[in-house]
Amino acid sequence: MAENSYLKWLSQTGSFWWTDSAVYKNMDDYIGNGATGATTNPPLIRRSLYGAPDFWKPYLKDINPNLKPDEKTEEIIKRITVTIAEKFLPVYKSSGGIQGYVCAQVNPALQGNAEKMFEMAKRLNKWAENIAVKIPANAAGLEVIEECAALGITTVGTVSFSVPQAVEIARRQTIGTARAEKTGIKPGQAFSVVMVGRQDDYIRDVALDNRATLAESDIIQAGTAVIKRAYGIIKNNSYRSQLMPAGMRGAYHTIDLAGMDMTMSVSANIQASLAKEQAPFTENTDKSVSGDVIDRLCRIPEFARAYEPDGMKPSEFLSYGLSQRTLSQFSEAWLSIQEFVL
Repeated sequence: MAENSYLKWLSQTGSFWWTDSAVYKNMDDYIGNGATGATTNPPLIRRSLYGAPDFWKPYLKDINPNLKPDEKTEEIIKRITVTIAEKFLPVYKSSGGIQGYVCAQVNPALQGNAEKMFEMAKRLNKWAENIAVKIPANAAGLEVIEECAALGITTVGTVSFSVPQAVEIARRQTIGTARAEKTGIKPGQAFSVVMVGRQDDYIRDVALDNRATLAESDIIQAGTAVIKRAYGIIKNNSYRSQLMPAGMRGAYHTIDLAGMDMTMSVSANIQASLAKEQAPFTENTDKSVSGDVIDRLCRIPEFARAYEPDGMKPSEFLSYGLSQRTLSQFSEAWLSIQEFVL
């Protein structure tokens, strides 16, 4: 196992970290360095499946060849996810169900259909006791997040890039959790994603498209500014959710959030970058993004929409440019899983 001193240190602070990967052969290393869960999505499952087909084929060989395409994809994802979930089950048990989860995401093509997403979410929840169901943060998805939370299902609100989305995920999870307790159901855990690196990428593209002058040093703080503002609001409202920074683009994203009460989704390349960091390491719980940086970022209307708590309504979440970009990528990956030759 390659020891990662930074990640081991991070796991001893107020932060947790999950590996942003479905590559099974590396799971023991991740756990050895303090990982307490794994985030997956269709692109990550595809990468694992096509990256190690000979490893996965024995797990998939008896899949019914007469399944419909979406059923085939779901079954492939199920078998990969459940295999990874077994690795994290000891973490789940030892933490009393606070950590140790592996994500399973609803079909991205169902993004506007609350009823079908809800039915699928309930199926995914039954795959293993330590499954966290990922549901997109749009109007339909938020309905599903609340209903799942009311059933005691652990949820991860995803396809989320903004303060309004992250806060609304947390609010709906809190409402659902309270409903569960009222009916005597043991609540699940609740995670609210902010795809910090994707926010940076988007602001960079929008700035270029509008020929707006914005320094790269400002751009790479966009996602961090969003999640830190959401963090303050969620804490002030005592919402029962933990923020999950994801889609990081550099070690700086993890470092800037180190020590905060978050569960970070850290990809293999970011893990490798963090391994190069030298002790002593520093918690940045009180470090904020400069007001001057935020003022410059807010000159880009799309950032202001993401940063201001009332910048978007739930009815606008699905049409936000980043949502469509991300869901399209997830849908393409879902279709490529269908094409895998068993």
